[in-house]
Amino acid sequence: MFVDKMQRQRFELKYILHEETALQIRDFVQCYLDIDEYSLGQPNLSYHVHSIYLDNDYLQTYWETINGNKNRFKLRMRFYSTKSDSPIFFEIKRRMNNIIMKQRGAVKQEFVPLLLMGHLPEPHYLTSFSDKSFIALQNFCELMAKIQARPRVHIHYLREAYLNDDGSVRLTLDRTIMSEPHLDFTPKTDMANPRLCFHGSGKDYVILELKFTNRFPNWMRELVRIFHCMQRGAAKYCASVQTWGEKALDAKVPVAQDEENWVEGMT
Repeated sequence: MFVDKMQRQRFELKYILHEETALQIRDFVQCYLDIDEYSLGQPNLSYHVHSIYLDNDYLQTYWETINGNKNRFKLRMRFYSTKSDSPIFFEIKRRMNNIIMKQRGAVKQEFVPLLLMGHLPEPHYLTSFSDKSFIALQNFCELMAKIQARPRVHIHYLREAYLNDDGSVRLTLDRTIMSEPHLDFTPKTDMANPRLCFHGSGKDYVILELKFTNRFPNWMRELVRIFHCMQRGAAKYCASVQTWGEKALDAKVPVAQDEENWVEGMT
């Protein structure tokens, strides 16, 4: 049974690493955090994560990120399996200045196409009803309708995760981040022709994310110093758009492909 341990409001710092550094950080972090139960026992301590990002024909949420809007949001479906009893999480990820806030509701797979086609959410669409989850789903559907968003990109990666006892501090290492256009209403885990989104000089990069709900832990500060980590944006959705271009995503506006915009947009 999946247990929702999502941090609903947090600070989030991202770094792009080589694999050699990521392995050293793996040893370092285990002095401070426990390995996530979904990473434990998995090959390379990593589990599969799938996300389908929604946007409108003008890629509004993409451009708001590229332009550095302080108050912005993304709409995505997060899932780990397409088995009938596995939930699809409808998530709103907001950035309010430097704070990340999330809302999500776990939806039964059979009702996903109905919601994406614009049907109003019903309580029985959720895998387990709660007021908080239903409000999150209602808000998701309202934003989706407001900007006329629909599925654009399917992103898959392998996540190695660590957290403390109460879930207020979390560290993740994301590897082999791949994407492909996804324009229909049915989630899937298989990918026909994916492309790597973070790579260079023949190497696949690792995305380190430091997530905390209160102050920046001293040991995280030490980690950044020891391993010479330089904070930068690493938005997987933006990298995917720029990997494929607007035509593949059935968008109506050109997408900047130059290196300067790529760096600025990875926030």
